[in-house]
Amino acid sequence: MNTMKPLLLLTTLCLTTLIFAQTDSEKAEMTVNKDEIEGHIYFLADDALKGRATGSPELKIAASYLANTLRGYGIKPHSAINSYYQKFNLIQTTAPKILKVSINGENYPHTIAVEAKGSNLSGEAIYLNFGIEEDYKGKDVNGKLIIVKGGTSEASDARAVYNAHKEKQELAIKNGAIGLIEMTLLEEDWWARVSHFMEESVKIPDTKDEQMPKPDFIHLWVNSSADKLATFNNAKLAYEIETDGIKEETLETQNVIGVLEGTDPKLKEEFIMYSAHYDHVGIGKPDAMGDSIYNGARDNAIGTTAVLNMAENIGKFPTKRSAIFIFFTGEEKGLLGSQYYVEHPIFPLQQIVYGFNTDGGGYNNTKLATVIGLNRTTAQKHIVTGAATFGLEAIDDPAPEQGLFDRSDNVSFASKGVPAPTYSTGFDAFDDEINKYYHQPGDEAGGLDYDYLLKFYQGYVLSGRLIANDPETPFWVKDDKYEAAGKVLYGKVPEAPIKN
Repeated sequence: MNTMKPLLLLTTLCLTTLIFAQTDSEKAEMTVNKDEIEGHIYFLADDALKGRATGSPELKIAASYLANTLRGYGIKPHSAINSYYQKFNLIQTTAPKILKVSINGENYPHTIAVEAKGSNLSGEAIYLNFGIEEDYKGKDVNGKLIIVKGGTSEASDARAVYNAHKEKQELAIKNGAIGLIEMTLLEEDWWARVSHFMEESVKIPDTKDEQMPKPDFIHLWVNSSADKLATFNNAKLAYEIETDGIKEETLETQNVIGVLEGTDPKLKEEFIMYSAHYDHVGIGKPDAMGDSIYNGARDNAIGTTAVLNMAENIGKFPTKRSAIFIFFTGEEKGLLGSQYYVEHPIFPLQQIVYGFNTDGGGYNNTKLATVIGLNRTTAQKHIVTGAATFGLEAIDDPAPEQGLFDRSDNVSFASKGVPAPTYSTGFDAFDDEINKYYHQPGDEAGGLDYDYLLKFYQGYVLSGRLIANDPETPFWVKDDKYEAAGKVLYGKVPEAPIKN
């Protein structure tokens, strides 16, 4: 008589019972390992990956690492494409090698080209305050260059300049101007960051709008001072511009995506998305030590590793809801990977009932998990519990003036209606400790607190499991900015009454 079969069956039943008897917190603690954490982060932030710039060969190496790690965890590619890669093209614009600007005979060396073809221009310029619509009233700017203040009357920081520049460009072209110079008032470190960002600007090709800008339209940012700008008001202005123009090339890039089906016959039709961007800013201006590689350990090898931890956990202990794992490309170039996904979803957005994004610039308080948008969804209680179980306090955005909710990939999904906060390492202020590493060459793997990260990841994994296993589907809290979009996405808007 073969006694081995009953023994094997009994052993299997005991192991199955033991696994199902484990709590979600025990499952989270079991799979999060400090050595693995260090391995992921040290690889992603290694000098060999040269800062993981969007479209670079090194980012493709990182993508291969992520795809094969998912494969090893039992996470599957989408069956329709049988690939972990969502590939698409981007247009990269490279800054001119020659860009000289003179106004009234004075040279301005701190200049960035937003739009520029090769040209030599000179003529009359007109100063129009902030260059908004009312500033054009009664002014004939046809065939002339416009000079305006960067930003708005409320703000003139780098983000304000960037957010307002497209509308200013459109108004200038609409009114017949041949070019636009925005005079910015940025501090030296911020000007250096903006310059690095614009040296190789990247965008998704836009086939819908071929009118803006005109091929010969020139648009520049020139950094100056308030005193200098004050002399432009009501003055007669003449300019000279020489440039060899912006160069364009096509880049191939990819989001990395995997999926694991849930265990509940009904809830598996709903997906929880675990996401992070895996790109960084590449190679830039050397620091005082001569280091020019912006490794991006905090931003965002930490977030990428959070998703890998989640994938390993759910690969071993599947949840009731299905899980999607997405690593976005091009976040540092304007949320490009997430924007592309929401316009070309592999998994329908209405099936993604929650987006659990991870991103951040660093930490200054290792007692916290800072969750941007914590109080904005009904999953708040699970995130608070998840962090607290491993000794951390989950707090909401401590720096709302930074607009952080709308600066990471979560907002691409939130704007479509998907509840999507961003789980970040602990900070209680956007202070010098954050800026010391944020988009700096010093953001390296060796400077991280891995004992803290162990608790941080355990809390993230447990939070995700609690959300994925909750019988109640998460949603926006009442009257949130994106609640209406969510109601439309998920069909929660009552149908209009039928008129007789």
